[in-house]
Amino acid sequence: MKLFKRYLTAALALVMVAAVAAPVFADAAEGDVILSFGQDLTKAQREDLRKRFNAGETDQVIEVTNAEEHKYLGDFLPAAKIGSKAISSAKIEYTKAGSGIRVETSDRIRYITDDMYRQALETAGVEDADITVDAPMNVSGTAALTGIMKAYEETSGKKISEDVKKAANEEMVVTSDLADEVGADKATDVVKDIKEKIATEAPKSREEVQNIIINVSNEYNLNLSEAQKEDLTDFFDRLRTTKIDWNGLADKAKGAANQAKDYLGSEEGQGFLMSIKAGFGRFIDWFASLFR
Repeated sequence: MKLFKRYLTAALALVMVAAVAAPVFADAAEGDVILSFGQDLTKAQREDLRKRFNAGETDQVIEVTNAEEHKYLGDFLPAAKIGSKAISSAKIEYTKAGSGIRVETSDRIRYITDDMYRQALETAGVEDADITVDAPMNVSGTAALTGIMKAYEETSGKKISEDVKKAANEEMVVTSDLADEVGADKATDVVKDIKEKIATEAPKSREEVQNIIINVSNEYNLNLSEAQKEDLTDFFDRLRTTKIDWNGLADKAKGAANQAKDYLGSEEGQGFLMSIKAGFGRFIDWFASLFR
């Protein structure tokens, strides 16, 4: 009996040690904050960012390395653009379920816009958070996306596959490249609409994907070159077969359409439409008066 008790005590001790040593994952709660810092920040730079983020002493911290940047971006960006140091950082504060993702970037983030981060994070499956991206000097901001996804995994316990991480990073680059041609706002809208149509129409071939791209670009009066069409088709055809939450993206698209429909059918929406109609009528009267 004494021998059994000794074995039992030893076994329990091992269980307790393992429990302490193992990371504990739980669903992040509303109000929880996690900070993602580029590993190459100096101590002074990190402290300055803490102040800019209005961070608390107990906020959880993770680091993202330059090697991780190259791992997820190396296939889509030249090494010179990624750089040799991980600098851009982020604050992630979890919000109530269903609130969605909101991103705010400082004017020091020069390559990636708020909406580019948000859309890439939606592709990665990140949910319900207010995110601030900043850096101590002007940088591209590429490290921040990797850091945000890493922080989300560590605090939510939800694993993001390597393929999805790469897809989210590639989407960010594709959108930014398109923005150089058509502007950031239009580029993010085009990418969002293409994703939503892929989610709702579920194309089965590269040709069907390209048809969606052509149709969406026509809706935005974009005169894409053949090379741009091919590049976009290559990306979205790969994305089509990536195991992202297509049902979730489709639900968001339908939800946005229903919200618009409900608004236009409401008393407030009808008033808005009537004001547009009245304003257009006044414009016609004014324009006609010029020829009297």
